[in-house]
Amino acid sequence: MINLSVIAQLIVAISVIIVWVFRFDNIVKEFKQYGLSDFTRTFVGATKIALATLLITGIWYPSLVLIPALLMAFLMLSAQYFHFKVNNPWQKRIPSLFLMLLSLYIAAVTLNLIA
Repeated sequence: MINLSVIAQLIVAISVIIVWVFRFDNIVKEFKQYGLSDFTRTFVGATKIALATLLITGIWYPSLVLIPALLMAFLMLSAQYFHFKVNNPWQKRIPSLFLMLLSLYIAAVTLNLIA
């Protein structure tokens, strides 16, 4: 039986890949709105895709899950900061908030803090 943490890993990973691969034009606009450099955008994107890959790999190798989940949560918290900084509406803030909460859930399950 598949557990909820694995489903959360898939949701976070697939969501990140969809946004950073198929909606990249939107990412370019957002990073410009935030006043962040192309290098920063590239670094964040590469990091998120690598972390998403590790979350998927962690389905078979659970020891790989904790650090990527915590780092993804940190990146989503950073996204929240920039959304607030430029006063984006709530509908733009909700996806990163949801992914941050899922990432924290994954980390908590991995640490056996919750079932």
